[in-house]
Order: sequence, then C-alpha cells, then structure tokens
Amino acid sequence: MTEDDRIRPRLVLATTLLPDGDAGEAALRAALGAGDVASVLIDPAGRQPGPFQDFAERLVPLIQEAGAAAIVAEDTRCAGRVRADGFHDASGSVAALREAVGRFSPRLIVGGSGFTTRHDALEAGECMPDYMFFGKLGADSAAAPLRRNLELAEWWASIVEIPCIVQGGSDLATLASAIETRAEFIALSSAVFADLGAAAAQVEAANRMIDRAMEEATA
Repeated sequence: MTEDDRIRPRLVLATTLLPDGDAGEAALRAALGAGDVASVLIDPAGRQPGPFQDFAERLVPLIQEAGAAAIVAEDTRCAGRVRADGFHDASGSVAALREAVGRFSPRLIVGGSGFTTRHDALEAGECMPDYMFFGKLGADSAAAPLRRNLELAEWWASIVEIPCIVQGGSDLATLASAIETRAEFIALSSAVFADLGAAAAQVEAANRMIDRAMEEATA
C-alpha cells in the first residue's frame, strides 16, 4: 500500500465507562456530535441481561440518529431486541464467531475479538466477519495501546482485506501509534469517557490528530 492509497482511520467508541441514565447518554450524544465516529460498541460492562437491554435500548436510537452504527457486544438477544446494527462476539472462539456470522450476516454487522495470535486471527478471518477487533473491551486503562494489539493490527491491515479495529490507549498523546498501524478503525473508550464532561473535546481532538497524521503522511 502506498501513501496515496492510505485510508483515513475512523473512530469507534466503546461504552464501557458510560453510566446508565442521563449523564451517560449526554456524554455519548456530545461525543457523537463532536466529530467523525463510525460506530459505537455497546459493552455490557458487567450488567445483567435485563439492565443491559435497557441500557442498549436507550443508546441505539441515539447512536443511529448521529449516523453511526450501533453494535451490541456479547448478547445476541439484546442485539435483536434493540434493533442494533451489529453484533460483536468477544469470546475469542472461532466456532462462536462462525455461528454468529452464519446467523446474522448480512442482516447485521458481525465482528469478533479475543484472537491474540496471527494463527488464531487468520482462522477467525476465514469465518468472514465484517471486521476484526484487536483489543479487549475494558482493557484500555493504560496510557498507551498494548503492543501486541498494535503489532497484530499492523500485520492484519497489510495483508487482509477484512477491516480491523485496533484498540487505542487512555491517553490521546499515544494515538499516533494506533494511527501508524494503518488499521481502518481505532477504538477509544477511556480516552473519551473517563471524564464525561470532556467527551466531546476528546473526540474532536482525536479527529484533529488523525487528520494531521494523514496530511503529514501524504505531504
């Protein structure tokens, strides 16, 4: 891939730190209105099925109205009941991912995570998901992205046509390392929602950093 062919990465937000209720919804709405966001991964984050469905049911229309895809993680029933745009399988099981793709694709976007070696990732890729996610929901408390995730995303993006999401760190100062992998998407959660009042500013800043990196790469 030449610099001229380089694709601008888009943000994916994960709701792991969002609280239930108005405060969480307001932060997400502000984040979505602050810049380009491709999709939102709605994370159970320890909620039981009932409360998680209530949580997702309130977020899905908000996300869709902003022009992003609402992707429910882990709970297939919830994904269907709240009319989400997609389902994310976080099990790291090839069999489970294959079942999800067969059951929901192409009606829903289907992606997977939990594959931590090149061999496992390629085996999962044979299931033909819509994307692969290198990272783990809720595992982005460190300032910088996990090196293993960066290396897997860079390798994947260079040889596989299926898009990938690489998990960013909690500090936007380290965003460049995720951008440099050439992954099509960068997932942020702690970096955006650790301070709910700063969510919009963080999305705006992240998009500004991506734009600047793309300009420098093609200059």
